[in-house]
Amino acid sequence: MKPRDPLAVAAAVEARAPASALQLSAAHEPGEVFGLFPTPVMRVPRLLDQPLLDGLLEHFAERADIDNNASAQLSHTAMLKPSDSPLLGVVAQHLAPRIAEFGAVLFGEQLGWSIKEMWVNVLDAGGRQAMHNHANSFVSGVIYLTETHADARTVFMKSPGGADYAFKNDHAGAQTGPYNADKWISPSPERGDLVLFPSYLLHAVPPNPGARRITMAFNAIPTHLDSWGYRIGFSG
Repeated sequence: MKPRDPLAVAAAVEARAPASALQLSAAHEPGEVFGLFPTPVMRVPRLLDQPLLDGLLEHFAERADIDNNASAQLSHTAMLKPSDSPLLGVVAQHLAPRIAEFGAVLFGEQLGWSIKEMWVNVLDAGGRQAMHNHANSFVSGVIYLTETHADARTVFMKSPGGADYAFKNDHAGAQTGPYNADKWISPSPERGDLVLFPSYLLHAVPPNPGARRITMAFNAIPTHLDSWGYRIGFSG
């Protein structure tokens, strides 16, 4: 049997369908878009109260005496542990349920977690934090100890990928959305707010045009991960 001409078949189908039906189909049946494998970022407003924030600033802001290697207006404290200070112990108590909640989003169950290290960042006017991520960790976070200028909010970036050629469609007429953006500027934080994110996620802080910006950052690891009996444990 001789195959029918595809053009003739298509013309016959269109001839049998009323024009109004074709128009309605095009207007009322849009394609469905799925957001596959999204990256979670958790924001917790006002995790810490003002007395605790004031205590942290009093005890740790002046200990940020380690210069950043990319910005002369940025300094850090040494790496600290919750056991190094009663204040840090209280912070860790506030963080524990939130880290466990975020960890369940990442790994699908409630796991035990420990904070490996904590440190305070002091960013003066004109300073910036270069793009980076956190090695040897699964969950990282930032607590905002002071007010933050709107232009110095934490910015999260999509991984730039390898050394392949890059093709983009960036111009005044192009709309930026969740599937073509290469960065996301976090909402303006208030004092005491917490942001949690996967440690591999690249992030940075643009040049700070405002007053001194002080944050506390930390890294956390689970007690273990188990993939159908292939189990690995972690200790900080």
